[in-house]
Amino acid sequence: MSKLVNKPFMMANNMTDTITKPDNNTAKAVPNSNTDRQSWFNRPIPGIKQHLTAPLSAVETEPSTKCSNCHSMITNTALIFNCYVCPHCDHHLPMSARERLNWLLDQVDGETGQEFTAKDPLSFVDSKPYPARMSEAQEKTGESEALVAMYGKLRNLDIVACAFDFRFMGGSMGSVVGDRFVQAAEKALEQKVPLVCFAASGGARMQEGLLSLMQMARTAAAIERLRIAGIPYIVVLTNPVYGGVTASLAMLGDIHLAEPKAMIGFAGKRVIEQTVRETLEEPFQRAEFLLEHGVVDEVVHRHQLIDTIYRLLAKLCRVPNVDAQ
Repeated sequence: MSKLVNKPFMMANNMTDTITKPDNNTAKAVPNSNTDRQSWFNRPIPGIKQHLTAPLSAVETEPSTKCSNCHSMITNTALIFNCYVCPHCDHHLPMSARERLNWLLDQVDGETGQEFTAKDPLSFVDSKPYPARMSEAQEKTGESEALVAMYGKLRNLDIVACAFDFRFMGGSMGSVVGDRFVQAAEKALEQKVPLVCFAASGGARMQEGLLSLMQMARTAAAIERLRIAGIPYIVVLTNPVYGGVTASLAMLGDIHLAEPKAMIGFAGKRVIEQTVRETLEEPFQRAEFLLEHGVVDEVVHRHQLIDTIYRLLAKLCRVPNVDAQ
């Protein structure tokens, strides 16, 4: 009984009131079931923690190309609008032959030389047969040969233009390349319109042997006929131009233009060093070095190239310059 008396006396007003101790201290409230339920419904609910990430850049969402000089990534759309010139370091990236001619001509009236197809006269086999190598290049580039020739308009001038595609077996010159160039020259001669050639080649095609070397004489003869008729022939040297193409059609123009830092020569640096047994300075085959020594008439940035070609042709053909009016 004494145990019951010694226990603190508890009292409650009713079943729903909070139970309190009747001592002098401040009464501590104990929440009842209704208050507990309300507080549970009103509790702060933790949300899902979001990890904020930066939005994807254009080079991560669009097809892009890596600059071979500064190694920056440029979207293909930006490259096309900038004429395949790197916007970061101003490096001139290669253009395909068809892109080059469509970029040059304001109006394309047609294409010439598509009827010529390559044969395998020597049944040549290196690491793979020549026909297999040709098929691989055609599938890679979408072209049937390393030279594309078109005719159309540049401003108010009718011209014939051809361009090498370096992606097609290094832009090498075989019998079909010679046929297409000669046909383009004959069309320019027939219509008495200027001929423009964009050269980018590693030289004659070894798989055709002597037949490829014969194209040097054929193209030189066609250019001579243009010279006798007084028809302008302008060569634009792009990166790179070597071998039999340099020794023939690429160095027989009335005017030779070059893109910045284009490599131009007959043999490569290593071959020359082994022949003369001397160490050669790096820029000796660059367009700027050749300009200083009179091999090239002018080094022209790609953004000014079309205007430069047009001004020269308008002057040589004695037609009004529409840009000056």
